Amino acid sequence: MTQYLLDKSTIHILPRWLGFGFMLFLFSLRIYLIQGFFIIAYGLGIYLLNNFIAFLTPLDLPSDLPGGLGGEDDGLSLPTSGSSEYRPFARRLPEFKFWLTSFKGVLTAIVLTFFSLFDVPVFWPILLLYFITLFFFTMKRQIMHMVKHRYVPISWGKTKSKGAGVEKYGGGMKGQRRND
Repeated sequence: MTQYLLDKSTIHILPRWLGFGFMLFLFSLRIYLIQGFFIIAYGLGIYLLNNFIAFLTPLDLPSDLPGGLGGEDDGLSLPTSGSSEYRPFARRLPEFKFWLTSFKGVLTAIVLTFFSLFDVPVFWPILLLYFITLFFFTMKRQIMHMVKHRYVPISWGKTKSKGAGVEKYGGGMKGQRRND
């Protein structure tokens, strides 16, 4: 039943992300009201950052990155960026899996806040400062990688040329009545 609902939700991108945002808001509200479980919030932030980086990273990493292809060449390969053939951006972590793992992470974090065992006393401003620093340097490295290898991980659908869909010579069904 769960898989059926997940399959049905794949086409509803905006409601899925709104649900995720709402769950993240509930988690933040719970942390604020309890004034505890900051280590859980920090762990969730690191987990979401890791998922976001995987979402921005291409499936086929260049060999100069750790975890890349390593420069192995067996003679069988797809066209490279030097080729004139168009290749769409393929993510290491697809959007649906990014949403699903992030949603599960927030749900797990909410459940963990009900157990006092996980309320480790920490000075939260230090955790926040460390997370901001980690986010800044990680994103800087990711953006530099995107600029170096000239890829854009975000697409807004198929581009339309100016005047696309406008009929030049008339015809078509505009103004026609349908006979049933």
